[in-house]
Amino acid sequence: MISSSYLSRLRRSALLLLFGLVTINAAAEPFRDIAQAHPGIRVEQLVTDLGIPWGMAFIDQQRLLVSERSGRLRLVDLQKHSTSILVGLPEVVAEGQGGLLDVAVGPDFERDGWLYFTYSKRRNSHAATTLARARLEGLRLVDWQDLLVTDSATSRSRHFGSRIAFDGEGHLFFGIGDRGERDAAQNLGNHIGSILRLNLDGSVPADNPFVGVTDARDEIWSYGHRNPQGMAYDALNRRLWSIEHGPRGGDEINLILPGRNYGWPVISHGKEYWAPIAVGEGKSKPGMEQPYKVYIPSIAPSSLMLYSGKAFPAWRGNLFAGALKLRHLNRITLSESTQVIDEERILEDLEERIRNVIEGPEGWIYFATDNGRILRIRPPS
Repeated sequence: MISSSYLSRLRRSALLLLFGLVTINAAAEPFRDIAQAHPGIRVEQLVTDLGIPWGMAFIDQQRLLVSERSGRLRLVDLQKHSTSILVGLPEVVAEGQGGLLDVAVGPDFERDGWLYFTYSKRRNSHAATTLARARLEGLRLVDWQDLLVTDSATSRSRHFGSRIAFDGEGHLFFGIGDRGERDAAQNLGNHIGSILRLNLDGSVPADNPFVGVTDARDEIWSYGHRNPQGMAYDALNRRLWSIEHGPRGGDEINLILPGRNYGWPVISHGKEYWAPIAVGEGKSKPGMEQPYKVYIPSIAPSSLMLYSGKAFPAWRGNLFAGALKLRHLNRITLSESTQVIDEERILEDLEERIRNVIEGPEGWIYFATDNGRILRIRPPS
């Protein structure tokens, strides 16, 4: 007679085998070049058949974490061109624009192993943008910690933000959109429409601009944002850049300074969706910051990267933004005084919504599209 414990082990083995087959079937199509018109670069397809990939982060030279908005996290082996689905995530509210959002490797990852995440978490009957961290053991996340469940829950399912950036000095930044409640972005008593700054353990830095201010949240670094979808920290010059969705037109690139008000919805360069009229009181107002660049018509920005690699020396110090609506990779040239002096639109011929862009360990540029593909740009040689 076959014992029940033996049958149980047999079932577990079958499930593990099945999971392995699912993982293998999730592997990429054969690696191949992608035809495109831009001179001086080579574009390669690495992975296909993902969901909507939202965040990407290298954990070593060959392995890449990819978050999918549906709540799934993958580990991509670029040498084998295969993916594995990780376990150990909490419940993610994948509704509307919410879901599993950014993933970032902590600045002390080799020492402490922390990975950082933003995601939409159930809070009563709604969802709030949440900052968390965990460690990776094999194909499982362990030691999951919600560092801050923000005060950003509304009945709307849009404008969650949210990218993560580190300043190399023990702090991280992440952004939250207006959550469909415009006026809340001017209210310092909640986290809506703000960029937040925390210590790496989730505590509040003592020098945050609103610490000790009555009726203001200590975590807020800047406010008056509509929906910041990209963030990049320039460690050399100690500058934080953000790119955010405007309404109909009026996407913005901003240099983020502590305690500043970026105007939404009082001022905007965009127009209402329901009529060709300006949003709020106009394009400017004393005490409110002006963007460094405005996109009219809107490109629908999805991410932001400051290039610092050696593979493309002419691009060093440039900002790169993914574009969803106008479907290209946007390259922005800055002057030494941080003024935007040029713009180039790359990969328009791909005709894909570019969701995220990051720099790889070798200085190549990796990007993900809403078609479920991960591609990279490298020199042609």
